[in-house]
Amino acid sequence: MTDERDADRHEFSAGQGVDADYEEFTLDPEELDADPTTVDPVDSRVLTDVLDRRNVESDAVDVDRLIDVGLSYMAINRFEEATETFERAARFAEEDSLEAQEAWVNKGAAHAELEEFDEAIGAYEEALRIDDDSEHAATAETNLAYALWEFGRSEEALEHAERAVEIDPRFAQAWYNRGFMLVERGLHEDAVNCFDNAIRLGYRDAGVLEEKARALEEAGEHEQAEEVADRAEEIRREAEEELLEERTGRAPGPGGRGGPGGRDGPGGRGGNGDGPGGRSDPEPERELQGEGPEGF
Repeated sequence: MTDERDADRHEFSAGQGVDADYEEFTLDPEELDADPTTVDPVDSRVLTDVLDRRNVESDAVDVDRLIDVGLSYMAINRFEEATETFERAARFAEEDSLEAQEAWVNKGAAHAELEEFDEAIGAYEEALRIDDDSEHAATAETNLAYALWEFGRSEEALEHAERAVEIDPRFAQAWYNRGFMLVERGLHEDAVNCFDNAIRLGYRDAGVLEEKARALEEAGEHEQAEEVADRAEEIRREAEEELLEERTGRAPGPGGRGGPGGRDGPGGRGGNGDGPGGRSDPEPERELQGEGPEGF
């Protein structure tokens, strides 16, 4: 008796099949036209860069979104990835466009966070080469001043700090940086004017008041310097209490420990405010400020 299942069985075709090199079934990538003698095999970016040039058209890349990715890296302190992302944005942007300039400024800010001031200087200079009077120029100038100062080129730094306030007289950060450098040059009265401008423009944290108090002290205005220093200490204490309340959900009691004593803005380190009894001990480190990335 014949099994009904055998009767319904389908007879599959037989044959030699397709050749192993049949193009439609290969998953291997096409060969990359790169000279291995000129490529560092350790450089993991080479493959990505070659693929970008071969397979991605510039007009297919949304440069603004790529910059946003870089800013997102900055927000989570992944500065190396940010530098690479901003550089890619600059390369894909239209040559010498505002988008390219913005990407270079942001790349410089990321390098500054890594204390790679030589690379930061190069990025800011490239941004200013594109346009030294655009909406991004003042930020590039004041950031360049900061990077030059940290790199030991103080005279050039002051020139760019002054250029920043010429481009945008309402840029509070630029006035602060110019005042900081003038104090270092012994021009205390001019520095006080710079700090006053920064304060009028909304820059009212403890750091700028401490620098103003220092300039006043050096200028012989001891009584006024003491008043400003007291106000700076009051602002710093309030900031510490707010930070502690935010972290613990309650206000600090007597004898509590202070929060961070310095300003942790991009390009600078905060002082250490962990002295006993809520005192900032040691004194906050003086710092020149670098502006954060554009749009951050």
